[in-house]
Amino acid sequence: MAPYVPGEQPRPGQELIKLNTNENPYPPSPKVRRAILAEATASLRLYPAPNADAFIDAAARAYRVRREMIIAGNGSDELLSMLFRAIVGVGDKVAYPQPTYSLYDTLAAIAEASVARIPLEPDYRLPLDCLADERARLTIVCSPNSPCGAVASHDALAALARALSDHLLVVDEAYVDFAESNALDLVRTCDNVIVLRTLSKSFSLAGMRLGLAFANPAIIQQLRKVKDSYNLNRLAIVAGAAALADLPWMRRNVERVRRTRALTERRLRALGFEVPPSQANFVLARLAGYDLAPLAAALRRRGILVRHFPKSIFRDALRVSIGRPSEMRALFDALAALLPSFHRNAERISGAPAPTSAG
Repeated sequence: MAPYVPGEQPRPGQELIKLNTNENPYPPSPKVRRAILAEATASLRLYPAPNADAFIDAAARAYRVRREMIIAGNGSDELLSMLFRAIVGVGDKVAYPQPTYSLYDTLAAIAEASVARIPLEPDYRLPLDCLADERARLTIVCSPNSPCGAVASHDALAALARALSDHLLVVDEAYVDFAESNALDLVRTCDNVIVLRTLSKSFSLAGMRLGLAFANPAIIQQLRKVKDSYNLNRLAIVAGAAALADLPWMRRNVERVRRTRALTERRLRALGFEVPPSQANFVLARLAGYDLAPLAAALRRRGILVRHFPKSIFRDALRVSIGRPSEMRALFDALAALLPSFHRNAERISGAPAPTSAG
């Protein structure tokens, strides 16, 4: 099987502008640091609470969901692993859009599942009707979707949940705080819906590995059977609880990212890229029909990391995380300098359609 390939992480001492792994450019709430320092001087010799009670309690208050409808994970990645472990057997069908978060492929391979990969609509919309037709044991919708940032509307997800009434629907909302709508309330009305959240993006806690799953209590009870005994450490538990207790801090940072995202879309389009509207903390920049690996490598030599997907249908695109305004200016300046040479030397991808106009 092919392993999941994460984005490049700079080594200590490397001075790089990191726009490749969708981290938040702003720090977490000061309450998080205080909570970690206090816990670090306490009893680290003792095991943490097996069910991360303080974190779960804070999530129940922040999202107004009963605590028996919540389970915590070591990032939403672990929660996805738990879902596959609990639900998917050898040969069971799993369905999700393509392209999307590539970890789904890895987990499906581990489970030896049968996978229905449903192509995105030509305008990057998520193919919910086609997903419903698959009647898979487990259907996953990443909304907003990576790498293009498209979001499925609440009503469309509700309709999909009804169409899959005797099957499970996972809505992976890793980036949803940057979007205009979410599906969290579906867990109260649809027994077959599981909503995933992470504190890596909007809460600026990628380094703490904190995720949450919301679902009917019967589903949460089954997931606890396959959870590692102490899957969150003591520092992560108090960090998550402190972050959820300071929602205004998170929302201020989210608004800053949104403003920079809007500017980034405009600047990239002015440079000739096709940029679909994004509701995440990243954008997709395409030069349709041209492999952008050389452009990503040229940016890397200038100290700027962006994400290129060499084996994806988006070989002709770069996914660009939203950084601070100064970091984005450095990106725009580098692209303006590099693009003339790239266009002179670029070769079209074999069999690729004709380039579309920037939009």
